[in-house]
Amino acid sequence: MNKLDSVIGLLAVSALTVPALPGNVSAQQTGKITETVESQTAMIPAGSFLMGRERSALPAYVDDSPHKVVLDSFYMDKVEVTNARYQSFCQATGHRLPIFWGMKEFHSGPDFPDYPVVGVSHADAEAYAQWRGCRLPTEAEWEYAARGGLNGKDFPGGDSLETKDANIGHESTGTARVAGYAANGYRLFDMAGNVGEWVADYYDRDYYRSSPEKNPPGPAVGRFRVVRGGGWYSGKSCNAVHYRNALPASWVDFNVGFRCACDAGRPDNTGQE
Repeated sequence: MNKLDSVIGLLAVSALTVPALPGNVSAQQTGKITETVESQTAMIPAGSFLMGRERSALPAYVDDSPHKVVLDSFYMDKVEVTNARYQSFCQATGHRLPIFWGMKEFHSGPDFPDYPVVGVSHADAEAYAQWRGCRLPTEAEWEYAARGGLNGKDFPGGDSLETKDANIGHESTGTARVAGYAANGYRLFDMAGNVGEWVADYYDRDYYRSSPEKNPPGPAVGRFRVVRGGGWYSGKSCNAVHYRNALPASWVDFNVGFRCACDAGRPDNTGQE
């Protein structure tokens, strides 16, 4: 996802509002959704990896140099949160619908139940995750999971990424159904392409210099929130597993969705394998 393209495409659409659905269920209440492929999580094993990329391959203002990260095991959604699942959340809680709801050009709304939800802010994503009894993954967890056990590679499937491997720019006409491309080594789908994904962390370009080795939580404060994965509107380089982007937390975008993570001792109640 290119930041300038996002700005041009949206023109501060985050300032708009969408009416909430009627509902009396608290957003704190855990959701219960029929077990399907989209509601299943995969266990991501504990381990260590080199997070980031060689500085020589990056612009001078970016500090994403490799550093060792050690993570505990956790659960990750196999697919991005879909329109159907997000609608269930909105119906149960009265939370507002996504900004693009009902717009076919963005594959948003009930006519596209198994497409990734878009047009949600970071707070919207957090509210959904909390309702699920989960959370957003940390930036480190997301990259580790996206690599699928292939340390030192640029993409979820290895050294290359083509349009046959993921829903990425140029030939793409929008989001695609989740799980439409091959899974990575951890049985996760669309860790490159389809939509960029909100993660829990605030963005700090220099965070890698001081982040703890064990389960880095991200900076305590920041102006922006991290988005990982490039999405359908982005080219190959922006879909690399180490690529970092950031947007204001209130931003909503036709190229940004999310998926949830759960602590290993507490998987959510929507089913896992």
